[in-house]
Amino acid sequence: MELRTYLRILRAHWLGLILLVAVGVVSAFGWTLLQPKVYSADASGIVAPVRSELSGNDAGSALVAENLAKSKVGSYLDLGSWRAVAEHAIDELGLTASPESLVNRVQVSNPTDTVNIKVVASASSPEGARDLAQAWIRAMATEVENLETSGGASLATVQLVPGDSARLPSSPSSPNVRIALALGALAGLVLGIAYAVLRYTLDRRIRSADAVEKETGLSVVGTIPDEKSFTADNRLLPVDGISSGSHADLFGVSEAMRELRTNLQFMDVDNPPRVIVVTSPLPGDGKSTTSANLAITLAANGSKVVLIDGDLRRPMVATIFRLVDGVGVTDVLAGRATVEDVAQRVGRKGNLLVLGAGKLPPNPSEVLGSERMKNLLRTLAKDYTVIVDAPPLIPVTDAAVLSHSADGAIIITSVGKTTFEALTKALQNLERAGSRALGVVLNRVPRKGRGGYHDYRYAGDYYRSKGGEDGFDIDLTEDTAGTMVSAGAPGAASTPSSSSATRPASGPTGSPATGSASPTVVSTGTASPTVVSTDPTRRSRRSKR
Repeated sequence: MELRTYLRILRAHWLGLILLVAVGVVSAFGWTLLQPKVYSADASGIVAPVRSELSGNDAGSALVAENLAKSKVGSYLDLGSWRAVAEHAIDELGLTASPESLVNRVQVSNPTDTVNIKVVASASSPEGARDLAQAWIRAMATEVENLETSGGASLATVQLVPGDSARLPSSPSSPNVRIALALGALAGLVLGIAYAVLRYTLDRRIRSADAVEKETGLSVVGTIPDEKSFTADNRLLPVDGISSGSHADLFGVSEAMRELRTNLQFMDVDNPPRVIVVTSPLPGDGKSTTSANLAITLAANGSKVVLIDGDLRRPMVATIFRLVDGVGVTDVLAGRATVEDVAQRVGRKGNLLVLGAGKLPPNPSEVLGSERMKNLLRTLAKDYTVIVDAPPLIPVTDAAVLSHSADGAIIITSVGKTTFEALTKALQNLERAGSRALGVVLNRVPRKGRGGYHDYRYAGDYYRSKGGEDGFDIDLTEDTAGTMVSAGAPGAASTPSSSSATRPASGPTGSPATGSASPTVVSTGTASPTVVSTDPTRRSRRSKR
């Protein structure tokens, strides 16, 4: 992994990292509270030659004496662990401890290139440590004298001269709180880094576009930021575009949808996709919202767009747009109505048609894979860009079957939710059906943190939405003129089909057009076309709905 990968890991798991460091520090501090306090005091002595009347006072004699002391001091270090020295200290201080336990509490050393002997003694109190250090250096001096004089039989050549009294320690030497806290923080940091790397390694959820392209080989054609202001009743972009008004906070989502629109239009310049299926690996990835906003964005660019609800199990398009439900694509496929009968126009420009799901059939896969469905898509694709909101790929086969009749499918994934395994299985289902995956869209990209949206496209804050749907206008105004405006440009008259301006009644009871000629297409001469009907029964049913 590269350095930036590690930085991204630490950035993603910084909270867990800080928590583990804090746990390490608190644990170390708790450990210090449980440990007995130990105080240390030191005392020192100097190994010096014994002056005699026979010894000279010249420089040569002084140098010989100093060399003699240096040669002796190394040998006397071992005296510090003698039982005899411990017994002298026990007798002097009146201790009840054994010589062996006392020896373990004392350390004797010789600073480099000196004739000093340093004694460091430990005890449970400052006074006890000081007294033990002083008693120990005096006991060593006694033993040195005994060794040099051979019990008084000869004169000593060197002696150990105890120094000043040991200083009383002001703070315990063990446990060392500062060192313990530092080690605890270091241990917590190591555990935190290990935790972050392990989470990164085991986390198979989609986090970045690079990981998706590396794992699947597909291009990420869009990244849509997470918009907290979207609700179940308000999740659409305004048709008239983003202005400085109440919808300026949706700039990030709007710009992301424009980017997706551009990528789709230039995916194949000579033969751009005309029928696009929008699906996802599992439910809840935001495919319906994405397909609706994509249709709005395409229509805002002047394209003629038809949005079809191809989810015949849990249709959502009519609910999202707050349109009349109960009629839609299944009525067209069953021959009970035409597209002009059931398509509902959205927006002021009049170039976006929404075709709901209609009555839900018991066999949705067969209906979506039927020849009639293929013919419907081919017919609409001649004049429109067709967006089909399809069911998820993994639970059912509807989307794979539907994609076979389309130019391809875009897969909507949720950052931090969809796993690579789910995405791979969804792509395999498409491949088995002989369908083409146009690309992957990352939805709900967090604006901050690991894989934040500004890492992909933008930086800066976005204001939150205050609600409302300015710019949406569902034109279902009915009159008695018996006509319906087509999906063409507003103000231009045309027939609903290439054959004639009128169509015979569809016939079956309960059909949206019963017992009368089907609507023709006229223009109201305004920017917003008007949908009218000649059938008062039909008008009455719509009014009731």
